[in-house]
Amino acid sequence: MTASSLSVCIAGAGSIGCFVGGCLASGGHRVALLARPQICDAIAAHGLRLTGYEGMDKLIPADRLTLSDDPAILHHADVVLVTVKGGDTAAIADLIAAHARPDAIAISLQNGVDNLGLLRDRLPGRTVLGGMVPFNVLARGGGHYHRATSGDIVLEDDFSHLFERLSVPLLKMLPTRDIAGVQWGKLIINLNNALNALSGIPLREQLASRAWRRLLADQMAEALKVMKAARIRIVPMTQLPPAVTPFLLRLPDGLFHLLLGRILQIDPQARSSMWEDLERRRKTEVDQLQGVIVRLARQHGLRAPLSERVVALVHAAEARGEGPPGLTPPEIRA
Repeated sequence: MTASSLSVCIAGAGSIGCFVGGCLASGGHRVALLARPQICDAIAAHGLRLTGYEGMDKLIPADRLTLSDDPAILHHADVVLVTVKGGDTAAIADLIAAHARPDAIAISLQNGVDNLGLLRDRLPGRTVLGGMVPFNVLARGGGHYHRATSGDIVLEDDFSHLFERLSVPLLKMLPTRDIAGVQWGKLIINLNNALNALSGIPLREQLASRAWRRLLADQMAEALKVMKAARIRIVPMTQLPPAVTPFLLRLPDGLFHLLLGRILQIDPQARSSMWEDLERRRKTEVDQLQGVIVRLARQHGLRAPLSERVVALVHAAEARGEGPPGLTPPEIRA
């Protein structure tokens, strides 16, 4: 690694991976995107355009990036950022083992709480760190990726201060010594991903509705009860303690927006990544979110019926292949 920049490969560059990779390239790092051919072709033709809800608009020329679907590009990386969905973690780990240098640092920037352990199990002897991406990115086609919500990436600090070297003007990274707690904190927030996917409406519109907020609050309370039984430590994603969040979500609309409206920095058209998966007829990560709560509850002699119901509804939507089903809160609770 050089003092000035790092060679970074985004392993499985989808919406989050392309946005993060573009920000790193804009900040001077040498970035390769290991992505599907259609993503590589779009960026090669149009460049990589990054926009944000706060007005950011940046075009990264294609010649500033290495684009390929060939895992051989992993060989040149100092750092490998893993951004595949949870179901593809084992496969990408095997590609890293086969093609990346032994001294390359792998970092999981994935949803869920199980992927980091799986990467470490399949990459013995290598440095594998955890990370957490709090924001949502929408793919708008033609190499255009739009950041629709706020927050800074959190990286596990292994005393090398890699987070400092990866931080760039468009993408701040913060350190943590408790990445497991951070990931559980994000999982609690990410329980809304499935609700938003089932609703089919923008996140801002969904959170403006007390009926939807009460459904999310009940789901969070159910998950927090299970986590307490499992003695899981949670690092809050916001300044609000997780135990207080369900109470605040249940407040009447006027009081909710008076107290929390300013911290909900969400693009008017933002939707969850799981909504995008259903819209594009792809497999979702519901098993890495609500599914984790269901399994953890069973391990401790409990039940999580609301999480069970959401998992079943998302799987049914996947099987139909007709996109987000447009359900209402009463239909989800039924």
